[in-house]
Amino acid sequence: MWEVKAEINPDDAEALDEYLAESEGQNWHVYSEAHQRLAFLTGYFEDEDAALGAWQEFRVSMPSDIEVPEPVFRALEDQDWKDAYKQHFQAWHFDGLHWVPIWERETFQIPEGEDVVWLDPGMAFGTGNHETTRLCVERMIECAREWKEEGRALAQAQVLDAGCGSGILAISAVKCGFGRVAGFDLDPVAVDISRENAELNQVAGQVEFYVGDLITGFEGRTCDLLIANIQADVLCRYARELVAVVKPGGRMVLSGILAVELEGVRQVFAELCPDATISTRELGEWSDVLAIFPSGA
Repeated sequence: MWEVKAEINPDDAEALDEYLAESEGQNWHVYSEAHQRLAFLTGYFEDEDAALGAWQEFRVSMPSDIEVPEPVFRALEDQDWKDAYKQHFQAWHFDGLHWVPIWERETFQIPEGEDVVWLDPGMAFGTGNHETTRLCVERMIECAREWKEEGRALAQAQVLDAGCGSGILAISAVKCGFGRVAGFDLDPVAVDISRENAELNQVAGQVEFYVGDLITGFEGRTCDLLIANIQADVLCRYARELVAVVKPGGRMVLSGILAVELEGVRQVFAELCPDATISTRELGEWSDVLAIFPSGA
């Protein structure tokens, strides 16, 4: 592996991270050492040519208002690569469910009565630390709690994760008690990693992952809870397809939406679903849209 690393202005870290999320620059990462007020852009590539080519492409396409100095290129031994890679991912939790990278499995202590999702993200996929994933997780857990209180059988509820990435949300849905869970992604590699993560968490027989886009992925399917953590423009472009798959009385959670894009996205779905109850949240620079559909009764 080859590492490309540049120290950046800490004040630019958040904006650069947002740019990478929107541009799907999956080999690039931004991380900060807050206690020392340091921030870095790093990229990991298979060989020197790939690293040099990626840097040239990135230098041309990066935002003009963010300054990234010439980076340092270096070859990494196996142990160097593993240590450099792991520094980007940390365990996190919400309401009794923990998301923990697999390399902490031997040392992580699971609190009594709580559960864990073990993650082996692979080079191109994160462990869900991003705000958009957290927003989706919070909505999912709240939905599970509220439906239990209403007496709805979670074991019969169908959950569909559109754009599943590394399978975090679909696997988390199983851990929340949902019994019929599926996820799809346009990228076959993402689907493979999702399946590996399902096996890692011993839920392979409880969640289905398959290749599909926002048309083919919905064919022949309906769901009680739809989760789509994608991008604002894509969500709006496929708004009708997203809404059509949700059953009466179901819910739709949308994220991958910058806070500055939120009102536009909310308006699109409010007009398309005038009978739904729509709410939004913001976390950092990111946001979500929750639509609760009336029952058919």
